[in-house]
Amino acid sequence: MGAIERSGYRFVPEYSIIQQNGAIHVYNQNKFIEEIKFDFSGKFPELDKIEELVDKYCDEHNI
Repeated sequence: MGAIERSGYRFVPEYSIIQQNGAIHVYNQNKFIEEIKFDFSGKFPELDKIEELVDKYCDEHNI
């Protein structure tokens, strides 16, 4: 699962299968901005859920 780019921002997902949680690291021009935490079940987080979280973040921050 690679990074998602939106309007100069880069969203980099990381996750732990054992702990069943993850985070999306938000960068703007290679500067770390913040972390969006999430939980999931199964072997991997669903790509649709990650994209949904990125879309929500972009909407909330007018990106």
